[in-house]
Amino acid sequence: MNYEFSTRTDPGLARENNEDSVTYDDPTRLAILADGMGGYNAGEIASGMATTFIKSELGRWLTQAGRHANAREVRRAMEICVDNANRSIFNAANSNPQYSGMGTTLVVGVFQDERLLLGHIGDSRCYRQRGAELAQITKDHSLLQEQIDAGLITPEQAAVSTNKNLVTRALGVEDAVLLEVNEHRVDPGDIYLMCSDGLSDMVDDESIARILSADAPLEEKALQLVDAANANGGRDNISVLLAQADSGAKKKGLIFRLLGK
Repeated sequence: MNYEFSTRTDPGLARENNEDSVTYDDPTRLAILADGMGGYNAGEIASGMATTFIKSELGRWLTQAGRHANAREVRRAMEICVDNANRSIFNAANSNPQYSGMGTTLVVGVFQDERLLLGHIGDSRCYRQRGAELAQITKDHSLLQEQIDAGLITPEQAAVSTNKNLVTRALGVEDAVLLEVNEHRVDPGDIYLMCSDGLSDMVDDESIARILSADAPLEEKALQLVDAANANGGRDNISVLLAQADSGAKKKGLIFRLLGK
């Protein structure tokens, strides 16, 4: 399975600085997105530390382990790297008064042929577009989600709540954090969208699905998602990371034709 990646990040219309951070490593098929929080520019520091540290450490492990490491090994490597990143952010926050209380959400994915190992902390999300169907494949670690699970409010009420930004789990806030990791089957043609809440709070699922299912380059889809969030108010930083799976059969067929095979 081949993968194409594209990212886009934008401060939005209401904030001067951008506390989101997003990156990927093509050779190891590692994708990471973080949405920082904290006073001054501390959120920017926390999210940047998270993506840089995890890309370096987990990327190095994946390079050494190869693409055929089993799911249990990859899951354990993700947990160790995220734990180390958490301690680095936590220690920085406690040793510098300007960074006190900083933290970040996290979505981290390792794509292995027909498998995705997906970890997340907080309310940044990952969606999967398969054919015409869009599905949210992460579950927010937030007060609103806990209230929905308890039957106290409906998803429709949550969508207009003023408590959207209250997360119950974040990287770097305490000396330990639990990374939720799930395994997903990948089909050719699938598009995976990682995003900060600057997108998911501003653009409804129907609009996201329409953009992702359109016949357009992946880079154009990323731009359209950010533009849609800004068109609806752009009240927060907006970051998206798109990963599209392709069996590679068409490319292979073309090469074989060119070689006369």
